[in-house]
Amino acid sequence: MHPALQGLITIIVGVGGCVGYYYLSNQFLDKVLFPARGANAGRNINRANMIRPWLFLAPALFALGLYLAYPVVETLRLSLTDRDAGGAFVGGANYAQMFAEPKFWEAMRNNMLWLIIVPAMSTAFGLLAAQLTDRLAWGNIAKSLIFMPMAISFVGAAVIWKLVYDTRPIEQDQIGILNAILLSLGAEEPRTWLTIPFWNNFFLMAVLIWIQTGFAMVILSAALRGIPEETVEAAIVDGANPFQIFFRIKIPQIAGTIVVVWTTITIVVLKVFDIVFAMTNGQWETQVLANYMYDKLFRANDWGVGSAAAMIIMLLVTPILVWNVYNARKEMK
Repeated sequence: MHPALQGLITIIVGVGGCVGYYYLSNQFLDKVLFPARGANAGRNINRANMIRPWLFLAPALFALGLYLAYPVVETLRLSLTDRDAGGAFVGGANYAQMFAEPKFWEAMRNNMLWLIIVPAMSTAFGLLAAQLTDRLAWGNIAKSLIFMPMAISFVGAAVIWKLVYDTRPIEQDQIGILNAILLSLGAEEPRTWLTIPFWNNFFLMAVLIWIQTGFAMVILSAALRGIPEETVEAAIVDGANPFQIFFRIKIPQIAGTIVVVWTTITIVVLKVFDIVFAMTNGQWETQVLANYMYDKLFRANDWGVGSAAAMIIMLLVTPILVWNVYNARKEMK
């Protein structure tokens, strides 16, 4: 079957199935299970209204259980077993093995470095872009260009930036823009940017910052537009300059939104995999937790240590996710 036709059939069956489920389940609830007729009509209506939300939530709850809750429980179980021993229970042996590996601590160190740099830079650049583009006549065009990387997959962005960092022998023309600029400034030879220990992590971070700046800009731009004009006008009347207005008037009023953006990007950073996998595959001291997990699960075929690494990632993400939800709910009140 042609892929386009297969996709169309999938959409029709999927959407039609959802509509059919909600319509038929609603009819069954009102016409068969609790019919609104006879002496018990009022009580049946109340019962139906109590069950209806759960009936409508059932597909979502089933999907969450199947694709979220079950994988977490199964991953925890696998992290406590040994594949080579036929799936025998080994307790914390996989965790002990993982903690003894230098590559794991390299991944932890790099993830912490990403956590410090990427959310801070993405939020700062996004806030700066939101403030400046609102002052431009062609600000919407600028926002579209800054937001455009969000439409690119992480792998696609990694391929683009890998070409930026590309290195060719000195006797060949450089297609990597960094090396082309370097040689035009008089350097004797090109640099292999992605193989420079420690600094190559920053070259990888630049890709995620480039992508996430657009996300931060859109959210923070909406927050800035929601600031009451009266407070800004009052500050101007009191003689405040633009920097004082921005840092003392605007920033405090959107602090909650800044925290939400920061924590959302932090969650993305903790799960970063595509960029590292496509650009360095964790070589040259660029390993991160998600790539380490992939190496263990699919290259070393060690489900125990790989699942243990997955549990570590989940443990690191969960507190930030809870904090993010808490702040988002507080913003809605």
